[in-house]
Parts: sequence; C-alpha cells; structure tokens
Amino acid sequence: MGDTFFEIIGLDKSFRGLKATNKVSLSIKKGEVCSIIGPNGAGKTTLFNLITGLIKPDAGKIFFQGKDITAHSPVEIVHTGIARSFQIVNNFPRFTVYDNIMIAVLGYKRQALKMLTPAKSIGRNEIMELIDRIGLAKEANTLAGELSHGDQKRLEVGIALASNPSLLLLDEPTAGMSSEEKGGILETIKRIMKENNCTVFLCEHDMKVIFSISDTIWVLHNGTVVTSGTVEEIRNNALVREIYLGEAE
Repeated sequence: MGDTFFEIIGLDKSFRGLKATNKVSLSIKKGEVCSIIGPNGAGKTTLFNLITGLIKPDAGKIFFQGKDITAHSPVEIVHTGIARSFQIVNNFPRFTVYDNIMIAVLGYKRQALKMLTPAKSIGRNEIMELIDRIGLAKEANTLAGELSHGDQKRLEVGIALASNPSLLLLDEPTAGMSSEEKGGILETIKRIMKENNCTVFLCEHDMKVIFSISDTIWVLHNGTVVTSGTVEEIRNNALVREIYLGEAE
C-alpha cells in the first residue's frame, strides 16, 4: 500500500436491487485532504456509512493503516482512529457546548456513567483544549441549540475530534453556512490537521470549498468512481464538468 494509509477496494452496496456503490476503489495518503464529489444520489453518503460501519458492504474491502476493518462495528472503527461528522447537525441542543464535548470524550473513553457526577470536572483540561481548538471557548457554557448554524457545525467537528482520530470524515461541513462562516470552518479544519496530525476525507457540494482545500479529488457518479486527480485536473476535466460542475453552476 506504500504511503497509502486508507484504502477501499471494490466496494459494492445495493438497496432493493439499486446499486448505491459499484465496485468503488479509492485510496488516501496520510496528511492529505481528500475530497469526494458527485451529484445528489451519487452514493457519497452511502460510502461514508460503509466506511464508518453504519451499514455493511455486499462485497469489497476497507483497509485502514494496513488492517482490514470491513466487518468492524461503528464503535470498533472509532477506536481504530476514524471519526465522522454528519451533514445534519447531530448534538444535544439542550446541553452546553462543554457538556456536548464532555459526553463525547467520556463516551470514547467508555466512562459515560461519570458524566452524571455533579462536579462535571473529569478531564476538564482536555475538554477545554478541544473546545478552544474548534474556536468555541467563549461559547463553552452556551446551549448548543442557541449557537449559530456555523458554530453548531464547529461543535459537530469537535464531537468527532473527541476520539482523537487519525482520519476525520467530514460530511458537508459547510452546508447552510454563509461565506464568512465557510472561511472560518476551513481555517478550523486546516488548524486541526496541523495540531492533531489528522488526515481529512471530505464530502462537500460547494466546489469553491473543494478547490480551496483539497489535495486529491475523487468523482462519484451513479455509485461509480469515474475519475480522480488534483484540483487542476478535476477543474479541467470535461466529463466532470458535464456530470457535476455544470450541474452546480
């Protein structure tokens, strides 16, 4: 596998006879931002669900750091070093930012019952460092449901980072954001990669975001990988413009 530390080989998944992913193969190098693009229904979310163990493939293999994780459960996959944020905000809106991160940290450490202790001080330094890393230190005591949409997406990334992943999957991290918020979350992602020595696999519809941050881009269409390449290669690819970029304009 060389310097490839994540690889998918021939991944198939069908739902009631409809191919969601069709012999998908791709690889990610350590330390890069790898993105996957494609029109709605291309199979991107299914692919993320397969990688994180939420659904099982009909055929194919998933390797992470040289180990076959195809049959692993979602919990086992998190403990191998893969974490994910979701397209739809997935937090506890009536809990504070601090409590949301605390629950994620203690859950990863299998100390969930300790979150009921009155002091709420277990691992406080670790929790506050993570909150600061995602740029929400001033909102630590704010209810998650009262945050702006952009800050809720930051919190979503923080929850994913609670497991200290080596590979972070981000599903539409800028969805619904203003231009200013998008710039902020991109800077957060870049900082996280540097500080956590983390590799990022990104699914995103905004092509400006994709082109501004990606090292490698994979293109998915009707469940099949049709091409991959650098930003310039994808930007100038006529097939990509036909099936995706033209559709987005």
